Formats: sequence, C-alpha cells, structure tokens
Amino acid sequence: MSVDAWHTLLVLGGIRSGKSEIAEALVADAPTVRYVATAPAGDPEDTEWAARLATHRARRPGSWTTEETAANPGRLVEVIAAAGPNDTLLVDDLGGWVTVLLDPAHQPADDTATIAELAAAVRSSTARLVLVSPEVGLSLVPTTPLGRAFTDALGAANRAVADACDAVALVVAGQTTWLKPAAPAHAVPPAAAPPEAEPSRDAASQVATSWATAPRPAPDQAAPTGAAVNRTAPAQAVPADLGAGDVTLPEVLTPAAAPAPAPAAPDAPGTGDWAAPTMALPMIATGLVIQPGMELPMPDDYTGPQAVDRLATLDIPGAGLGVLEQVVGFAAATQGTSTPRPWDSVRVLLIRGDHEGGASAGATPGASARRARQARAGRGALARLAAENRAGLQIVEAPVSAPMEDGPALPADEVEAALRYGWRLAEQAADAGVQLLVLAACGAGAEAAAAAVLAATAGAEPPTVLGRVVTEQGEIDDTAWMVRCATVRDALHRTRRSAREAKDVLAELGGGDIALATGVLLGATARKVPVLLDGPVGTAAAMVSRDLAGQARHWCLLPDHGGRPGVRLAADVLGLTPLVDLRLDLGEGATALAALPLLRSALTLAATLPVHPSLGGPDDDGDEPDFAEPEPAGPGPTTVGTDEPVSPGRRAD
Repeated sequence: MSVDAWHTLLVLGGIRSGKSEIAEALVADAPTVRYVATAPAGDPEDTEWAARLATHRARRPGSWTTEETAANPGRLVEVIAAAGPNDTLLVDDLGGWVTVLLDPAHQPADDTATIAELAAAVRSSTARLVLVSPEVGLSLVPTTPLGRAFTDALGAANRAVADACDAVALVVAGQTTWLKPAAPAHAVPPAAAPPEAEPSRDAASQVATSWATAPRPAPDQAAPTGAAVNRTAPAQAVPADLGAGDVTLPEVLTPAAAPAPAPAAPDAPGTGDWAAPTMALPMIATGLVIQPGMELPMPDDYTGPQAVDRLATLDIPGAGLGVLEQVVGFAAATQGTSTPRPWDSVRVLLIRGDHEGGASAGATPGASARRARQARAGRGALARLAAENRAGLQIVEAPVSAPMEDGPALPADEVEAALRYGWRLAEQAADAGVQLLVLAACGAGAEAAAAAVLAATAGAEPPTVLGRVVTEQGEIDDTAWMVRCATVRDALHRTRRSAREAKDVLAELGGGDIALATGVLLGATARKVPVLLDGPVGTAAAMVSRDLAGQARHWCLLPDHGGRPGVRLAADVLGLTPLVDLRLDLGEGATALAALPLLRSALTLAATLPVHPSLGGPDDDGDEPDFAEPEPAGPGPTTVGTDEPVSPGRRAD
C-alpha cells in the first residue's frame, strides 16, 4: 500500500514528543475534521493540567468540530463506527481513553472486551482516521497496582489498534520513525535538495502528506493485519531462474514406522514410501517484507513459572525432573498454559545448502546430496529417528553459496527470497497443526559459514568457534580445519567495512541455508510454533534472527550442544541453556530427535501426575491400579503431507 492510501494511522510517542502536533499536521488539509477528545477534565485546582488542555484547544482550527468522550469510554467506538468515507477523525489520545476506562466510576467494566471493540471499529472504519497514543512500554514497570493496570491496558490497546491500522508511526524527540510500513520516501527531507536550501526541521512538515484525499481501498485490497509483517505493492520483479507466481512447498514425508533399508545402492535416488522430489528454492512474489525491529509474539510470561512451581506439588519421588524443569517451563510458556502437554505433531525441516570455496575444505563431494537422498528414502539417522518420533520430514534445497572469501555468499535478492521461503515453510507447518519444529541442516561448508556469522555477530575468533574437521572415515583433518579458519578470516577481513545488519551478514557470509533457516525461525515465531535447535546452522540463524525480531530466541530450545564450540558460544549469547550434555553428534537435527523422547517424557509426567497426598492429592493404597492402559486421543500415524497429532495415554478417572 502506498503512502497515499493510508486511511488509518496510529501515532505513538512519549510525553512532549510532538506526537499531537504531527497528528494534527496530517489532517490539516482535510476540509473538515472531527476532533475526538478523550481526556477527563481533571481536578479544577490542577492548573497545569488545565493549561495542557487549553494548549490543545488553541491549536485546533475554528473549522474543526470537537467530540468529548470522557463521560463514556464506549462513545469512542460509536463515533468511529458511525463515521463515513467523507469524514476525517483525529482521536487524541488513547491514554486519556484508558484512564477513563479504568476509572472506578465506570466499573465494573471489561477493558479487554472494550479494547477489542475499539480495534474492530478501527479495522472496519471507512473514515480517514488518525489516533494518537502515548508509548509507555519503554519505561519501568510501575510499583503500584493502579499504575501497572494502566500500563498493561494501554499497552494492550496500542497493540490492538496498531494491528488494525494501515500505518503506525513512532515520534521520538519530534522525529518520526515509520514502524508500519517502512518510511515513505517523502516522509524525510529530499536528498536532492540544494545545499543552501536546508530542509525544514519541523517534524510535522516532514510527515504531512496528501493521504487524506486518497480514495478508501476496497475491502479485498486492504492491508493485512499484523504488526510484524508489512505488505508492499507492487511486488518486486522475479528473476526468471528463480521462478515466479504461486509456490509449491516441498512434500512432507511421514513413515508409519522406521523403514528397512532399501535394496538400492546407498547413492542411488531414494525409493519406497519416503521417495519424493525435493523442490528447489524459488522466489516468492507475495510482497512479504522482513525487516529489522519486527514486533512478533512472545511466549506467556506467567504460565512458564506457574508450570515450574506446580511441579513442586506433584507426587514425584526423589528430587523431581531436575534440569528438565526447563522443558516444562518452556512448553508452558509457548503453549500458554500451566499444564502443558507433550508435543504430538512434530515436523523436521531438513535444509540442504552447500558452500563453495574454502568453507567446504575437507568435505566429501556430494555428501550432502547423499544425506538428502537417504532422508527421502527413509534411511540414515535423521529419517530413522524421525520415524521413531512419529515426525514428518520436509526437505528443501537452499541456493548454493558462493565462496565467502572472494565476494558475497548470496545476492541480496536471493537472501530476501530465502527469508520469505523459510517463513512460508513455517506458516505451512502451523496451518497443518504442527506443534513443534525441529530445524535440521546438511551442507558442505555449513559449519564454516555459521562460524563466520557468529564471528560477525558476536565478535568471536574463528578458531574458537570452528570445530575439528572429521572425515567420513572418522579421521581428524587438521589441514582442512586450517583452510576453513583462513577462509573465515579472509571473509571477515573482506567485509570489515561492510554493515553488520542481519541481511548484510546473510548475504556476505551466511549464504542460502542460514538465510532460509532464519526465515523459518521468524515465521515460526510469528505463528507461535516452538523450535528445537540443533547444530551450527540453526544457532547461527538464531543469532541473525535476534536482529530482525528479538522475540525469536524465546521460541527456541536447545537440547544438546553436541560438543561444538560454536553452538556453545551462540547458546551463551542467546541465553539458551543446553538441557543435556551427551555430546551427541549424529548430524544436525538428529541429535534433537534423539533427545525428543526424554523431553516428551518430562511433559507427560508434568501433565498426568497427581498432586502429592500431603497437599490434598489422592492417596491410593488399594490393590487397584491408579491408571488405565493408554488410549489414543487421535488418529494413528499421519499420512503424507499432513501432521495429525497422536496423543499419549491419559490417566483414568
């Protein structure tokens, strides 16, 4: 949507930031403006507050009309809903509206429902609408219950309204930053202005546009909701070699049981139930914009600690679950309940992407292709463990990355394509009901590329994060390790003056597999799907994703570091504590699957064990067992292309 098609806009800002002046400038060209004042009159003896209100009144042109909603917070929703296509509304501000909403005189009131009604009115409004609201989320948590209630309600209102609006702007010290969508070209002073004609420093003049005279877009052309994802039109041109139009995602392969080895030779294309073509990475022309500072969901702050505290009340012998309490807390926070259930529907995403040049020193040519064929045929560690865990397996090939020591590993447009494609893979999994993603990877040079990303994002020295090179025969190749270290060092030297933004790091050093894995993490975060990380590619993607959306790392769990120094350092930077120290090195993704039954067992105990008798739980001393045989709660093993849940047994009443 272009700037001239914005019809609903939320202007956020701190106290005295200039947000009201900017909002007023945005509607200055409208023939008539209906000003909606939400703030209460206040104490008559509060002269300072009265002066603030008088200043606001003095700035309004005489042609504007004023509607005051302080007597009834529900009136704001009515005013917005009643406005027509030819009306222009300026609401100033939501902070005053929330104050009135929480006033004891209006209690009992359901502020959650009222905020939802406001967001729905904004979303369906045909009027030109600008709403002003204070941004208090950057301050300290108030120490009083009333203060916390206000900030919580205002934060919820800001998020709901921002989601419903076409555009969102943040005003800091009189300077405007466009949060949704990206800043338009004419929202900043033109770069081509002659030196002697310095552009105006007035923030309001920088953002005043002709949007008020634009026609309202049709309902089917409206910008999609969501504070994290922006849509732009027209979509960028698609290179012919990457494909265009709708995209077919790779098939999801799911065996009924661990298959026996196929009679074909190991290097022959896979045959049998798991055989399926693997899609090459295409360019996606959906207009999805992935950019730094995206506002993605966070896990529940309360249910995680509640679930861990609840463990102390259960009838668990001994010291309990130990380190696996972290699994219970993680699952509770990501599921939004203090009694989380084991993950039934699991999908493994295997990303295959080779790196050319010195990064792949010591790798056997064609080894990654053989691993992918093995997985498609149901052979190899990853496929066997996926079968044991009743997990679907999806294989996707990332673009081959160029030698990082000589130039960028991947063109910028292919980085964008890989990010969007990874996001689409996560969306497809969420739509299929997948409850847990396992991020797996195989590719020559992937560990060196991950080390380069870690060095660029965490300041690490390449030799300290590059593990020893072990050949397929189990021998240590120190010469290849030195070549990889030199390659990463040369790549870092080549890019020493380059930007260290997320997409720049992916283009210069990370390459296709890490870019695609980053897109998966962002898409999974947006759809609230937790991810098991395992190995260098997954943790490198997590390092990059934190600069695009810091919330992503909170949806990740690291079962084991696998003895890899780079994974250890990334985990420390990301705040991820490996659950076990088994030093398994079965291939990226396979180690996580090997630990998955242990994680599921912890969740099963947390969900099904009764409260201890000393705390009021049942005290069964009879001869009858206190459980029944497990009964399946859903269908059996999934079919190809789906991920239906298979629940464990449940406790009998």
